Amino acid sequence: MTALQGKVAVITGAGRHKGLGEAMAKRLAADGAAVVLHDIGVIKGDIAPKHGVGQKAELDQIVDAIKATGGKAAGFTGDMLVEKDVAALVDFTVKTFGRLDILVNNAGIGYLFGPLVDMTQEHWDAVLGVNLRGCFFGIKHAAKQMIAQGQGGRIINIASQAAKSGFAQAAAYSASKHGLVGLTRAAALELAAHKITVNAICPNHVTTGLGAWQNDFMSKAQGKTVDQYLADMRARIPLGRPGLVDDVAKACAFLCSDQADYITAEAMNVSGGEEYH
Repeated sequence: MTALQGKVAVITGAGRHKGLGEAMAKRLAADGAAVVLHDIGVIKGDIAPKHGVGQKAELDQIVDAIKATGGKAAGFTGDMLVEKDVAALVDFTVKTFGRLDILVNNAGIGYLFGPLVDMTQEHWDAVLGVNLRGCFFGIKHAAKQMIAQGQGGRIINIASQAAKSGFAQAAAYSASKHGLVGLTRAAALELAAHKITVNAICPNHVTTGLGAWQNDFMSKAQGKTVDQYLADMRARIPLGRPGLVDDVAKACAFLCSDQADYITAEAMNVSGGEEYH
């Protein structure tokens, strides 16, 4: 497939096997784009635990796998909470592949869950910081590069079903994802004059490695077994199953393509009908 031939894409939070970031990076590479995969690369206590972040060795394995199938790929580690790291990611991309056409803001914290009354300021700030401020940094620096190139661009923010419906035990996460849709809409209006489209994807639950942790946490919080929790989830999804990483990757590829030239400021549900507003 050559729908994105000659394009260069950055996918943040793409350093974990079987994750959304890996799936989107592989799909964009298969469509012809050169891809830069980003992740934080190191464990940093409960703010960036093993089950929540991609470590450098895993990131490098995913990059090598893309190269092994004939794709163009490179890896970069940095902290989305640190603006200079995000600026360096864009600079690295341009130095490596010559330009930047697509940003997929996928890095996020989806594991600092628990009762609202027990949440610490540290955890609240970390979730809002990575999920919202980090995306702002990404949009800011990617847009500056795209504007300088003068050929438009695509920015895709990976939000969530929690961007439209609140979830108990996930107050900070829900707030950050609601905020990301607002950021998407505002950025789309500002950047439209430069032919840069900005959209969000709102998946329902996907059982990635992180998703498996979420299943365990949420089932315990609701007093259910994991099997019952998942059965209840399937029962409320009209298409009868949770999401797959490829469902999100397909939506991302579409929004990055010429087929989506006239789509901007949207928050696209990819939820099997579970979320329809």
